[in-house]
Amino acid sequence: MKEPVLVTGAAGFIGMHVAHRLLVQGHDVVGVDNLNAYYDPHLKQVRIKNLEAFSKFKFERIDIADRQSITQLFAAHRFPAVVHLAAQAGVRHSLIDPHAYVDANITGFLNVLEGCRHAECRHLVYASSSSVYGANSRVPFRVSDNVDHPLSLYGATKRANELMAHAYAHLFALPATGLRFFTVYGPWGRPDMAMWLFTEAILENRPIKLFNNGHMRRDFTYVDDAVEAVVRLVRCPPAPNPARSQNDAATSLAPWRVYNVGNSKPVEVTEVVRLIEEALGKPAVRELLPMQPGDVPQTCADAADLERAVGFRPDTPIGEGIRRFVDWFLQFRRKA
Repeated sequence: MKEPVLVTGAAGFIGMHVAHRLLVQGHDVVGVDNLNAYYDPHLKQVRIKNLEAFSKFKFERIDIADRQSITQLFAAHRFPAVVHLAAQAGVRHSLIDPHAYVDANITGFLNVLEGCRHAECRHLVYASSSSVYGANSRVPFRVSDNVDHPLSLYGATKRANELMAHAYAHLFALPATGLRFFTVYGPWGRPDMAMWLFTEAILENRPIKLFNNGHMRRDFTYVDDAVEAVVRLVRCPPAPNPARSQNDAATSLAPWRVYNVGNSKPVEVTEVVRLIEEALGKPAVRELLPMQPGDVPQTCADAADLERAVGFRPDTPIGEGIRRFVDWFLQFRRKA
């Protein structure tokens, strides 16, 4: 392979879509994933199988927390760009298994940073999360907002990633771009997320769990929009910015940037349920529950910085995105 792009978490939801888009654009891609059992590994294996239809794709089963394996991976390839999407995901699971989050999101991220540093990578694009906004109540969330009060360990590890990336950008001139994704959904999505859980429960005549009595508003972002943001930004490594404002937390003297990736149109979860019911032609049974620890009542992204940087912001309407997801889900279930 010529100089390939590295995509970590390639068997994951966003990772598979990003790898696919890069392959369609003609890039060589090395995909890394440990295929862990946080959710059904079969889904991850099918995603990888779809990517292996491309001759320019190579899969490496590696745990990013394995320092030696990551060191060897970077030694074998001179990655011009790295899209780091591997992580232990999920706010609620971080209350159950916190060590998994430190292993993947802290130790694993450090291993990737060290790999990029020694391989002289020209751009690291990595996944942060809207969870970094934590206790912030002013919406829309801006990248310049204070994010020092996370409400979950997951959110804390993602904020740590941003700070670690800044240190490496400053010390080693490693261009690094962090993406605060807002509730990404769509075909090939994760079974632990609302779209999948609601759709499956309705089909199986089980009640769907609506926390905070359903009065939760989320900035749902269709996966194709998230991918578009990633691939555009890969081509735009940040440069040192000596003219930056001292009060702008989104920029730095170093080659380091953070962007929100969100639709900027929060939707109440009850509306999501209604749209899934409409797409399925079948009513849901609702179970109203109190707010869960670590959850926030509302998210909303200010994506103006992203639009200024790459001329694009997510805009797929929630109704259209849900129809596409439900169509895929029904087809996937028939094949399973």
